[in-house]
Amino acid sequence: MNGLSRFKQIILVTGDVAILYAALTVTVWLRYGNFFYAYLVDRHLEPFTVVFAIWILVFYIAGLYDLQTLKNDFEFEKKFWYTLFINTIITALVFYSVPYFGITPRANLGIFLLIFGGLSYIWRQTYNLLMAKTGAASRVLLIGSNKTAEELAKTIEENPQLGYKINFWMKEGLQDKEFEHLAQIILANKINTVVMPGHLKKDNKAAKLIYQTLLLGIEVIDLAALYELIFRKVPLAELEEVWFLENLVKKHKIYEMISQPLEILFALFLSVILLPLAIIITFLVKATSPGSAFFSQKRIGKNGKEFIIWKFRTMAEDAEKDGPQWANYHKDDRATPIGKLLRRSHLDELPQLFNILKGELSFVGPRPERPEFVEKLKKELPYYDLRHLTKPGITGWAQINYRYAASAEDAYQKLQYDIYYIKNNSPLLDFLIILKTIKFLITNHT
Repeated sequence: MNGLSRFKQIILVTGDVAILYAALTVTVWLRYGNFFYAYLVDRHLEPFTVVFAIWILVFYIAGLYDLQTLKNDFEFEKKFWYTLFINTIITALVFYSVPYFGITPRANLGIFLLIFGGLSYIWRQTYNLLMAKTGAASRVLLIGSNKTAEELAKTIEENPQLGYKINFWMKEGLQDKEFEHLAQIILANKINTVVMPGHLKKDNKAAKLIYQTLLLGIEVIDLAALYELIFRKVPLAELEEVWFLENLVKKHKIYEMISQPLEILFALFLSVILLPLAIIITFLVKATSPGSAFFSQKRIGKNGKEFIIWKFRTMAEDAEKDGPQWANYHKDDRATPIGKLLRRSHLDELPQLFNILKGELSFVGPRPERPEFVEKLKKELPYYDLRHLTKPGITGWAQINYRYAASAEDAYQKLQYDIYYIKNNSPLLDFLIILKTIKFLITNHT
């Protein structure tokens, strides 16, 4: 994420927080008149601050801070009001289930929701409009044309709020007749950012012309770098081996040393808490179809090592009598009725806590694939083996950003997200992935 995008999100969060407290202040004033300050500080400020923190978190999980969604269309409005409804339910649960707060603000909560809903809707609509109409901070000269460049150009055109605008496009690259006049084009079109494929830097003539533009205060960005910034995945078609040597050799040793024991402790805690649910699921699977309640399968883990992954069985025991098949989590005729429910809720993956305890899985990482598919995909997809540089996970960056892989093309798209995760792996990214996973578990959008 570039500095401008982060700044836009900070402004958005700041506005939301300001409106939350403004709505609370107006609510308490309407209810208690001249005594509103005492009631605000003594009874409402602390509990509502806790609730507001939850609201901001839910806004993030719902994608209300994702710049690509900030457009005044039906999808945004639906997401906004749906998230407000969810937050209302959460607020009621907090106030009526936490005696410490000492308030059950029925009337106050109703007034607050009306005020906040109106103010926040106006703020969001205004913000989205300003982001769409504000002149782009990055005025781009795009050099070259291929599938990656076309996808990037289309997204930039449809999302002006991202802060980019393509002012000139040299589709023929080095063969473009205008390439000789690069500096004049930059000045005439008020360009401040040149986006080009990495291989052009290796051409002496192109490198010399682009080098001269630096004197004009121009920022030069690789096509792959801007693609990664906007789509939050890497464009494998644009990358060469040297990119992986420069970006994937860094190991997060300290983070891995800290996270593994913490994951084991958390997995142990969840295993104890969820044991009654696991027993109920075991009984239901056994009672509704013949065979074991559990399903085990070979998967490929870190450094290409095989391990056995465990799940609750969701299909008939002879489901793969004709050999391994791509699974479709939502439209798989082989799934049992209980199995379909377990898949949609992802409760079939509860036994994988055992794999975490054994150190074979993490909570977050690339999804482990079957050996048969790995061998096939290694032949079809470039750099596929690199996803095994890190420990696989129950959830991951690819899972929350792309549908379930049911073909080699799906696997290619998810691989681009997996490589992005390996390159940018951090505690913060893992935390954000877990938050997004919670959303998908609730909405069944995986």
